[in-house]
Amino acid sequence: MAYENVILEQVEPGIYRLTINRPKALNALNAETLDEIEAALREVEADPGARALLVTGAGDKAFVAGADISQMRSLTAAEAKAFALKGQKVFRRLEDLPVPVIAVVNGYCLGGGCELAMACDWIVASEKAVFGQPEVNLGVTPGFGGTQRLTRIVGKARAMELVTTGRQVKAAEAKEIGLVNHVVPAESLMDEALAQARTVASKGPVAVRLAKEAVQRGQDLDLDNACVLESDVFGLCFATEDQKEGMAAFLEKRKAAFQGR
Repeated sequence: MAYENVILEQVEPGIYRLTINRPKALNALNAETLDEIEAALREVEADPGARALLVTGAGDKAFVAGADISQMRSLTAAEAKAFALKGQKVFRRLEDLPVPVIAVVNGYCLGGGCELAMACDWIVASEKAVFGQPEVNLGVTPGFGGTQRLTRIVGKARAMELVTTGRQVKAAEAKEIGLVNHVVPAESLMDEALAQARTVASKGPVAVRLAKEAVQRGQDLDLDNACVLESDVFGLCFATEDQKEGMAAFLEKRKAAFQGR
């Protein structure tokens, strides 16, 4: 598929990079961009060789500075709800992608951008990155899942403060409150993210996918049922060739040659 607002590329075997490519608009998300993100995710999901996805923004100023206000300003209430549901659907698809997704945040990560980053599995940020949900400054609330994912990641009190004040936080504070996993110098941002993706790609692919499923599905279950889920996926691993190869390689003191089956 030909894209106008995003770039999807396989940078190394199994490792994809999705770049939001509207730098003149600070990579703001409009309806068309959301549709292209969803189409790109379908491409990655359809590739049995996919192992990890990096998500970033074009240019050096912004990851995604928010949703496109020029498109939103004249929406009716019904149209605004539909736009929110579109964003939520796309971000949920991102969250449910079978392979780990790393947000590579290179600048402003605000509003819909912060919501996009939070739908990824973890965040690697430049020391220049800035995060926030400033929608109240525009007289609206977050609409792409911000009130819900932020609360689950940083806790109710911190989420309430950030959502109701619109306060923006720099990368160091974002790491301190648990929103960001790693903060690195801007010039080494992509190298660090690629290194993490390579580590993921070197592991047993079926095990990685099942581990992600267990974490995603188990977080909203009570502990007993979540542990049952874990035992189910653990057992499934023993029906795979990767399990036999991984354990044989360990005992034989060699590197495993996983095949993803």
